[in-house]
Amino acid sequence: MAARKTKAVDTVAQLEKELAQLQNQLTKARTAEETAAAKAVQTQQKAVTKANNALKSARTKLAAAKKKKPTAASAKQVTAANAAVRKAQTEASSSKATLAELKQALSSIKASNRVAAQFAKADAKAKAEIAKKQKAADRKEAAKAKAAAKKAAIRQKAAEKKAAAKAKLAAKKAAAKAKAAAKKAAAKQKAAERKAAAKAKLAAKRAAAKAKAKKAPAKAKAATKAKPAAKKAPAKRAAAKAPAKKAPAKRGRKPKAK
Repeated sequence: MAARKTKAVDTVAQLEKELAQLQNQLTKARTAEETAAAKAVQTQQKAVTKANNALKSARTKLAAAKKKKPTAASAKQVTAANAAVRKAQTEASSSKATLAELKQALSSIKASNRVAAQFAKADAKAKAEIAKKQKAADRKEAAKAKAAAKKAAIRQKAAEKKAAAKAKLAAKKAAAKAKAAAKKAAAKQKAAERKAAAKAKLAAKRAAAKAKAKKAPAKAKAATKAKPAAKKAPAKRAAAKAPAKKAPAKRGRKPKAK
């Protein structure tokens, strides 16, 4: 789409360039035409002057011929002079008519060129005005685009700042939450350790008490048994001495069991 638009713009620019060249050529052609018409008028003006001089000369000759004595020769001179005057008069009239036509053509060309010049001037003025307005519109559009870009940049910066602040706050909240969780976990762990220690201490205390409780009856029983054993001690000593006396009769070894 952009390529097509660029091509269209290039085509318009090329046509405008060609039109400007044609207008320049047309202006030169108009100037050349007016110059040629002016030269033709000048040339015809000389021809009219020459024809007028010829007519004047013919009339002078006719007047001179008429002043002569009326003879056959003078009559012929008068007739010839009249013919020359009529001829010169016709040529002078024709030259004047041609000059009038050329002047009319020159006047028409000048009028057309004046209109063309006025049109070209008005067209140039209109184009300059359009170019001026277009330039102002371009400046306005550029300023508008610049302002929009500036606003967009400000909005983007504000959004980034807001996002950064939000992320910072979220990170802070997460850190605080993690710290609180860690503190809670540490407190819970500490409480569990205290509870376990107290439980272990209580279990040890109970075990010690139980062991102490078991040891007390055994100690009492041992104490009770210890007293009779002390009384029987001399008898045991006598019994121990008696076998010692019989020892010489048992010198042989007991036979091994087969």
